[in-house]
Amino acid sequence: MGYIADREQFGKLFSYWEKEYDIWAPKRFRGGGRFSDTDAVRYAVVKSPDEIELEEKSAYSWKETVLPPSETLFYFTQTHVEEAQAPARKRMVFLRSCDLAAVKRMDQIYLENGDPDYYYARKRENLAFILIGCPHTCENGFCVSMGTNLSDDYDASIDLVDGEYHLDFHRDDWEEVLSKTGAEKAEVAPRRVTKNKVKVKIPENLTYQVGKSSMWDQYDRRCINCGRCNFVCPTCTCFTMQDLYYDANGNVGERRRVQASCMVDGYTDVAGGASYRKKNGERMRFKTLHKVLDFKERFGYQMCVGCGRCDDICPEYISFSNIINHLEEGMKEVENNDSRK
Repeated sequence: MGYIADREQFGKLFSYWEKEYDIWAPKRFRGGGRFSDTDAVRYAVVKSPDEIELEEKSAYSWKETVLPPSETLFYFTQTHVEEAQAPARKRMVFLRSCDLAAVKRMDQIYLENGDPDYYYARKRENLAFILIGCPHTCENGFCVSMGTNLSDDYDASIDLVDGEYHLDFHRDDWEEVLSKTGAEKAEVAPRRVTKNKVKVKIPENLTYQVGKSSMWDQYDRRCINCGRCNFVCPTCTCFTMQDLYYDANGNVGERRRVQASCMVDGYTDVAGGASYRKKNGERMRFKTLHKVLDFKERFGYQMCVGCGRCDDICPEYISFSNIINHLEEGMKEVENNDSRK
């Protein structure tokens, strides 16, 4: 059971949330897009329901709310180390079904893949999730193929329909707050996408042998190893460490965790000047097989959630969904090559 609320009624619930949470949601930044006279939609703290972008998918993912591009872990002097403080308040995140599925992937890596990551865990335990319903598919998304087009693992859901807010609750205290505003009680369920323009098929016989296919060679030329696909991806979790020194002697400073990309130069550099993956095609192969093969072998489900942001952001118009759909041909190629030996 849910509610249909007008702007004023939802505003009262929003004000109630603000007492306990910093509210993060997709927000439109006028003129802030990558191209001239375009807007940017990305995550930020919002102070009003009107600031929440409920129609357009954000260019960047929800993960910035818990894994910012750069995060200070601790401060140090020559004799003392002081841990950076955790956020003072809880955080509420408005996100779509594909991103909510990505939360599960992030939890798998940071909480269940060995010892829990302390800095992630202390923020994760204070998160609440509001599912944004999807009335239609986005341009490059393929969530239906990845099975991430519907989720019920939310605290509440929201849809904006003809100027009214349709809300479903999994928390009684929030439902009680909205009921007191005079909102109409109704059968409400979050809208979901049932068909995408883009479809992908991961071969059932996919193995690491596809890495020997020539399909990866084209990306030596096409990919410019900018790493944008990793930074917008809601399931990319890699980071590196950087020390920032406040004095010339390096005795005072801070250690930061900084998002890293498997597609950029230096990611696989090791002592002695060697590098495991110098070619861009090798990097694309590594990223792809991690998303649709390695992760599933380890944890039982696919890492990629089909949000399509990698396709949206690529300046060279490389389509990750197209790469997935070429894996079947890649497998046939290596099998034919093996049969000729």
